[in-house]
Parts: sequence; C-alpha cells; structure tokens
Amino acid sequence: MAMLRKLAVLATAAAAAKKYAQKNPEKVSRLADQAGTFLDRQTKGKYHHQIDTAVRKAKNASRPGY
Repeated sequence: MAMLRKLAVLATAAAAAKKYAQKNPEKVSRLADQAGTFLDRQTKGKYHHQIDTAVRKAKNASRPGY
C-alpha cells in the first residue's frame, strides 16, 4: 500500500510540473538548457546524447497542447 501511495504522490508532482511547464515555456526552455550544459560539463561529455535528448523532451513538454 505504501508503494501505491508513493506512486500517487509522484503522479501528482508530475502533473503539477507539466502544468507549470506549459504555463512558463520560456523559463523551462532556459532552465533545461542550463541544466543540460551543467550536466554535460560534469560528465565531461560522456552522456551528451542522452542529456541532449532529455533537454529536447523537456522543451517539447513545455509546449502548449503537448
């Protein structure tokens, strides 16, 4: 039962994050770029492709109607 409760909390948090992203696409885009650049530097480019994919997906999720 505890696991189900945790999943419910995560689903609520994900829904709130998506709603925020759709209301503030410029901020999400800027912050996703900053986070991607930071992570790429920290990993010395080892995971560049995976980081770039995650940044693109975050930017797409912030578009209205997604």
